[in-house]
Amino acid sequence: MLNRIDNKFNIINASTKFALAPFITIGYPDIETSIEMSLSALNAGGDMLELGVPFSDPLADGPTIQMTSSHALDQGVTVTTCLQAVARIRRVDESVPLILMGYLNPFLKYGLTKFIDDAVSSGVDGLIIPDLPIEESSEFNDMCRSKNLCLIPLLAPTSTDSKIRLTCKGARGFIYCVSLTGVTGARNEVSLGVEELIKRIRNYSDLPVLVGFGVSKKEHISKISKFANGAVFASAMLDQVSKTSKENAGATVSEFVINLRSGIKS
Repeated sequence: MLNRIDNKFNIINASTKFALAPFITIGYPDIETSIEMSLSALNAGGDMLELGVPFSDPLADGPTIQMTSSHALDQGVTVTTCLQAVARIRRVDESVPLILMGYLNPFLKYGLTKFIDDAVSSGVDGLIIPDLPIEESSEFNDMCRSKNLCLIPLLAPTSTDSKIRLTCKGARGFIYCVSLTGVTGARNEVSLGVEELIKRIRNYSDLPVLVGFGVSKKEHISKISKFANGAVFASAMLDQVSKTSKENAGATVSEFVINLRSGIKS
């Protein structure tokens, strides 16, 4: 059964052929502003949203996302708060794919069955859980599939062919290609290994591949759009948000998304 992620890529493949997926930490700088930023990102040309659930020990995230996550937690943001925010975004846009990115422990505490049910009810289409090993994800993936929820896997340049094969076997929605080893954060250049990784992924899957970690400017988009289906970006955009007022946060996000979209090769 298709979900909003599949439907969106069908539309994208008939038009720009490249998806922009901005990342917003729910609750940074506060709930209302993060929702406003999310809607601004979509209105500026974002094709889907990756919404971050704040966590106290985000191992895959660099300083910027750690800062936004810590800030949100200090304000009392919880999994429940995040699902409520997703539901508000969903009421405004019924068709955009909404992907929740978070770490496993808060979802375990919430209760996995209840979390999946409530995520779907809120309008979530996909989940990214960086600390859920593919070797241990089968049962959770089955639970997601039963609710037409995509568990989005991550692969890195260091992934072996056997891991790529195993990951692609159970993947739905798209595959998140980590462009480099290490944590998230803006970089000057896109890793040379990312194109080779995507070629290896293509041996095992026809799913769209999105590149993340380090995507920060339109020149990156121009390069990535030659061999990938989309890009996820966060740190450079949220760095700019951190330097402006809450009142200007939405406009800052819009400007950033518009600038990156100008890098898509026609």
